[in-house]
Amino acid sequence: MRTKCNVVTLLSTVALAASLATPAFAEEKLPVVATFSILGDLVANVGGERVELTTLVGPDGDGHVYSPTPADARRVADAEVVFVNGLEFEGWIERLIASSGTSATIAVASEGASLVETQEAHSHGEDDHAHDHDHDHDHAHDHAHDHDHDHDHDHDHDHAHADGHLHGFYDPHAWQDVENVMVYVTNIRDALIEADPDGADAYRANAEAYLAELEVLDAEIAAAIATIPEERRTVVTSHDAFGYFERAYGLDFIAPQGVSTESEASARDVAMLITQIRETGADAVFVESITDERLIRRVADETGAEIGGTLYSDALSGPDGPAPTYIDMMRHNIRTLSEALAP
Repeated sequence: MRTKCNVVTLLSTVALAASLATPAFAEEKLPVVATFSILGDLVANVGGERVELTTLVGPDGDGHVYSPTPADARRVADAEVVFVNGLEFEGWIERLIASSGTSATIAVASEGASLVETQEAHSHGEDDHAHDHDHDHDHAHDHAHDHDHDHDHDHDHDHAHADGHLHGFYDPHAWQDVENVMVYVTNIRDALIEADPDGADAYRANAEAYLAELEVLDAEIAAAIATIPEERRTVVTSHDAFGYFERAYGLDFIAPQGVSTESEASARDVAMLITQIRETGADAVFVESITDERLIRRVADETGAEIGGTLYSDALSGPDGPAPTYIDMMRHNIRTLSEALAP
């Protein structure tokens, strides 16, 4: 009799353990990595509760010059999907992936985005001007006031791929145009669905909701820029991170430093910028959150230009800062720009 009771107790214990284990197994999250804070926020919005996200370069970190750690290699090795910006933004990522030995899918978030060529694409290294993006300002107004948000974004031009065949020819800061972030979101959604088909409905729903928020954001930025007089739309920043914002929304950004913070502005670049500001004027100069503000303060002191505040270009702020999410970052930037450029 006692043996029978012991067997029943044992079976009940096993059944209870199994019932407790089943939900835990069902809730096992997909391990994913994003290279830097802005991209991490986009992945978090699409992945939601189904992903376990690690972001390598955190808030206020500079993804251009980051030095990966052994812990980063372990995180990449354990991931199912590694999300990268591409376009040579993370110059260190290929070495990290190789050293990690990961079998993860490498998802290039910028794939299919509408790209801006850098100066090097035209001059192949000639330093002709402190700022020469060949931006289409007519397109800026068309884009700002007549958007065609087709989330498939079929563009009839070449794009930079993960194989790196277009090294250095495209500005990597594609997220500064909200329409490009919509492309990022669809790429993130598709990569997560491929890695976790059971979560397809959740990923699609999350992406759809976030895309709707981005539509609102895009319209807000265009409306804010429309209130700034045409003659007050020239601003100076530390490095050339706002080319996409310029093309999309109609401001004119000039900077002494190139698209990467890794290359320092030369004395000649700074002198040319100061001369340009004195000759043509600039309505405000702005510090960037990830760069040394001394260069911009020197430019302001020598030209008399007003420092308009701090912009977030390549990284989010911490949770207590003004730009803890991508949407918060863009709203902070447009508010800062609008206040400084108001007549």
